[in-house]
Amino acid sequence: MNQRDLIGDIVATYQKHGWQLRRLLVLPETRAEVVNKDELTFAGARIDDASLDALWFSRASFDQREAWELRLVAETPYALFETFEGDGAEEAHEKVRQEMEARMCEFTARKDPSPVGGVSD
Repeated sequence: MNQRDLIGDIVATYQKHGWQLRRLLVLPETRAEVVNKDELTFAGARIDDASLDALWFSRASFDQREAWELRLVAETPYALFETFEGDGAEEAHEKVRQEMEARMCEFTARKDPSPVGGVSD
C-alpha cells in the first residue's frame, strides 16, 4: 500500500474514534505524493518536513486533559501517546512532542533494514 492510501486509512480510523488530525510529518517524497492532491485533504493540519512519515492526533481526555498520539505511517501500527494538563504551558507540551518525535525517529532507525557500511562481496 502506498503512503497516500495509508495516510487516508489512518486518518479515517482515528477520526472515527474522535481524534483530530493536527500535524503531518512527511518525508520529501511523501510530500510530493500526498500534499496538494485534491482527493486527500488534511482539514487545516500543519504539514512539516521530517525524516519519517508520521501523524499527530489529539482529542479531549479525562480530567480536562488533552491526549496526543504520534502514529507512524506504516502498515504495522506503532504509536506514542501522551496526555497534557489542559491549563499547562504550550511550550512545555511542544518540548514533550519534540522528544516523542525524536523517539519515533530512533525507533524507525532501528527498524531500517538497509545494510550499514555498504554491500560486501
